[in-house]
Amino acid sequence: MLRRAFVVLIAATALTAPAAATAAGPGTDPFGQLLQQQLDAVHAAGMPGAFAEVRDGRRTWTPTAGVIDIATGEPVRDGLRHRIGSISKTFLATTVLQLAGEHRIGLDTPIGGYLPKLVPTAVGRKVTVRMLLNHTSGIGDYDTALASTVRDLVRLGRTTYTPEQLARIGLAAPPTGAPGDAFSYSNTNYVLAGLIVERVTGHSYRAEITRRILRPLALRDTYFEGADPLIRGPHLHAYVPVYGKLHDFTRYNMSWAWGAGEIVSTAHDVNTFFRALLTGRVLSSGLLAQMRTTVPFDPAHPEAGGYGLGIFSMRLPCGLFWGHDGGTIGHQTLTLHSPDGRRQLTYAHSMAFYQKSPTEQNPIDVAIARFVTTALCGPQPATLAAEAGVTLRTVDLARPAPRR
Repeated sequence: MLRRAFVVLIAATALTAPAAATAAGPGTDPFGQLLQQQLDAVHAAGMPGAFAEVRDGRRTWTPTAGVIDIATGEPVRDGLRHRIGSISKTFLATTVLQLAGEHRIGLDTPIGGYLPKLVPTAVGRKVTVRMLLNHTSGIGDYDTALASTVRDLVRLGRTTYTPEQLARIGLAAPPTGAPGDAFSYSNTNYVLAGLIVERVTGHSYRAEITRRILRPLALRDTYFEGADPLIRGPHLHAYVPVYGKLHDFTRYNMSWAWGAGEIVSTAHDVNTFFRALLTGRVLSSGLLAQMRTTVPFDPAHPEAGGYGLGIFSMRLPCGLFWGHDGGTIGHQTLTLHSPDGRRQLTYAHSMAFYQKSPTEQNPIDVAIARFVTTALCGPQPATLAAEAGVTLRTVDLARPAPRR
């Protein structure tokens, strides 16, 4: 569930992004109106609720669509908190890189030296910290073992796990390949990374992220949910289609995600973090360069982008963007940013595991693709792509929806 559970857009042609619209005011800004129309189309296609924050330098747009709760019909509004899932990995990877810069963690040091009692000797000698962060460790993914049916999803949200339990499940799972060979997404990697932070610092990984990132950047609406099943503050409900009806998974124990994806945040806080990260306020230039050194998702299709150290690259019609996505049980989020952190998008919605066809794109995904491309590239690339019949190919690395 915390695999890359979102749409990755790949345009079949390269287009140049136009300058941002210069009109101001929500009622007179054509670009803002277009964003709102396109987010409304996501809702009209079947998504219960969605919101986004789009930035271009100092300009910000915050379109919203749909409802917070299908039972009450309360409309979505700006500023809602959201389970951001695997975007949490970027926060943790940044913390690991800071510790590497302080010579307290070695990126190319085998992990067995940090966790000798937890990691099997053979794995501990071959897998490095860097391999954890860029998902080339070959270690199995614990969440695949935890939930494959709807009944599992219900049980998962009522169970409290320790990170050591999660790590042992992943380490006992069949390996996905030899260490260092190729990209293979595994949430176990980031549970182990969080445990290494705790071993090295003597503090919880949450305390380290809070001290190093949340407080300096004043991310006041970002916190770690853990076993508390309630999201603090206003938020979207979280839905999964079950037998043709939406089941509400808003009340949910997130201890199963831990360092791999337990953070709750807002679109504003996520954008603030990524702008600070990409502009060098959080990491030195050398460490940021290491973070942005990627391995391909698929060596046969390098145009699909690649994964660095807690961040991925993706090419849109107007150029290269950096970010991450995150999927939990009902909440999904995508955050993408230009390399200089000027052009930004954080998008979130309230339904996961909706129907996918092996031959046709779901109308929701088509609408999301259009919105994302417009938000980051401006209106011209999306229009030209449609006129030229450009296909937006989806690369969905999430495992299939749970069985009934």
